[in-house]
Amino acid sequence: MTSTPGTGTGTYGNGTVLCAVDRRGVATVTLNRPERNNAYNGDVIGGLLEAFGRLGGDAAVRVVLIRGNGKHFQAGADLAWLKEIGKLSPAENVAVSRRTASAIRGLTEFAKPTVALVHGGCFGGGTGIVAAADVVVASEDAIFAITEARWGVMAGIIVPHLNAAIGVRNVRRWALTCERFGAAEAKAMGLVHQTCPEGGLDAAAAPIVDALLMSAPEATAQTKRRALIEAGLMTTDAAFEALVAEHSAKRQTEEAFEGLASFLEKRPPAWYPGPAE
Repeated sequence: MTSTPGTGTGTYGNGTVLCAVDRRGVATVTLNRPERNNAYNGDVIGGLLEAFGRLGGDAAVRVVLIRGNGKHFQAGADLAWLKEIGKLSPAENVAVSRRTASAIRGLTEFAKPTVALVHGGCFGGGTGIVAAADVVVASEDAIFAITEARWGVMAGIIVPHLNAAIGVRNVRRWALTCERFGAAEAKAMGLVHQTCPEGGLDAAAAPIVDALLMSAPEATAQTKRRALIEAGLMTTDAAFEALVAEHSAKRQTEEAFEGLASFLEKRPPAWYPGPAE
């Protein structure tokens, strides 16, 4: 069925992003490309923009859960899609990056509390979603990586959120090496608030959701907004456009073409000199 704003119940979505709202006003936004490990493409970005746009306008919605269908939470960008996007015109690339940045900006500045429930892989843009969420619960099987530089692109759009979540020192380690790290390490550095046994995300999230529902809606929204302002995460339009321009330009470079090709061809990129002897 289709939800009606203000009713607090219903389901909707574009297929790649699903949204359901229960009787308490708890919405669940589900990334639904399990066959591609929920890697984002234009449809996923559009689905997120639509879902959060509708939820933001529904007064009955109090809390939003974000999760992924299948084996993984979110595997970053669909690299085959990125490779094709990079061949488009500069203006078309800017438009794609602007929608990508708008999705992260919209999640960050969303007035209602958001809770990310992470299992399996959380790579690239997935770490940006997590960093932009208010509360993050990860199961012990979760694996994280900030992977963009490995493929010749860059994570500029999510760097401000990662800096705020884990600190620039950790970003300089993990976004430069693109190494993977587990749920315990993610919790230690502040990307994750709480871990739980595999399969225990709903049970772990239940008391958090209940506590959020006990908080007054307007006070919650004002507290969140003030926290974002004081942290410098309410991005100015000029800063937003700079992130968009940088992000789209890097995707159109020869280095990005080589990095994305190396992933698709399952080979080391040309810049890798091989292991130490």
